[in-house]
Amino acid sequence: MRYAILIDGGFIKKKLGSQEQPLTAKVVSAFLKSLRSHEALKTNTLHRVYWYDAPPLTDKIRKPLNGGTLDLGRSALAEANTALFASLRNESFFSLRSGEVVHRGWKVKPDVLPENQAEARITADDIVPNIQQKGVDMRLGLDIASLTLKSHADIIVLVTGDSDFVPALKFARREGAQVFLVPLGHHLRPEMTEHSDLIINIFDLGFEKPIRRPAKRP
Repeated sequence: MRYAILIDGGFIKKKLGSQEQPLTAKVVSAFLKSLRSHEALKTNTLHRVYWYDAPPLTDKIRKPLNGGTLDLGRSALAEANTALFASLRNESFFSLRSGEVVHRGWKVKPDVLPENQAEARITADDIVPNIQQKGVDMRLGLDIASLTLKSHADIIVLVTGDSDFVPALKFARREGAQVFLVPLGHHLRPEMTEHSDLIINIFDLGFEKPIRRPAKRP
């Protein structure tokens, strides 16, 4: 049997990386090696790994308070994500499915707004760019349908914890494919478990989750 691994890039970056230690291609490679060694996959044939994410925004935007310009592409996180994309492009049997990110103005940090007050003082440090991702989930859902209908994969291995993909999972199973979920320790809603055939706990396979070290204080 052939299987395809579909990875929700935004999800895995949050689970196996952080702002202080962004996900690297080396960690992704180690993760895939452990995943492919699972008892339910190791005797089957890999069709391809699909990575769904959007490249970082590199726009220069004007700040609403204090003036000045913010270069989104010069942040450490943006540079790390750019390097990750570049490395993954060179991986064997790997396909990048890229969406896009757009700047939708500015938003206030959640912890700045008090629950029991009618007003709050907002400073320049309290607002951050409102950046939204577009087109990624749609591409993932369409690929599940395409891989299943064209019989490119008998098993769909989905790395995510997002219940928005439940309709795609149901479709794949109705068309005869098996669905394996890899939630990376994320709590799954009941419908995610109901419409999958196997839940793989990658941390039971010897894969060690990277240690998140706190950011150094200046």
